[in-house]
Amino acid sequence: MRTVREHYQHPVGRGAVFVKHRNAGPRVDESAYIAPTAVLCGDVTVGAHSRVLFGAVLTAEGGPVEIGANCIVMENAVVRGVPHNPVRLGDHVLVGPHAHLTGCVIEGDARIATGAMLFNGARIGAGAEVEFSAVVHVNTVVPPGMAVPMGWFAGGDPVELVPPDDWARIRAVLGRLDYPGTVFGVSRALGESPMPDIARRYARSLALHRYDETYVPARSRPPTDEP
Repeated sequence: MRTVREHYQHPVGRGAVFVKHRNAGPRVDESAYIAPTAVLCGDVTVGAHSRVLFGAVLTAEGGPVEIGANCIVMENAVVRGVPHNPVRLGDHVLVGPHAHLTGCVIEGDARIATGAMLFNGARIGAGAEVEFSAVVHVNTVVPPGMAVPMGWFAGGDPVELVPPDDWARIRAVLGRLDYPGTVFGVSRALGESPMPDIARRYARSLALHRYDETYVPARSRPPTDEP
């Protein structure tokens, strides 16, 4: 019996943008596919047989992005690694179109549906599902096998699932999670807006992009049939 390896003449796709950021560039397995118009920036790793589709952005903004094997990141999704909160996707993870993932860990065999948002420090257990437009907030742990319903809010550890019309309960959970401190490292004094400090800190961090360099990765030699 012979095993035939999949043959990809253009493993990263023509027109995909590779960016060196903070002295690190993306690394893509020769069997993966990165579509034209996708962007990979900085310390990004894409595993075997994974697919990054049109318009998706994988960017390591001070924290790495690691995509496992047989993962699919669909159109216009954003996957962002940040300081103290890298992104790690286990094997067999599907990230739907327009999903937004920042600084989170997703264990294997999970599905993140269209428009879902996952924030810094979130962890999604194996086999879990985050449905359309659901929100998993900072430092929240979704246990293995759990489904966060369409449009619902998930917050805390242990997680609390709140329907979107229960804004009073969502606000109560948000207060414990400390979004400004977790994401931006700022504290909010009573009656004061944290936005001036947040904007200054974020602007300084993003200024490092002025030193970015785009490049064309070397094309891997197409694999040959193996006995």
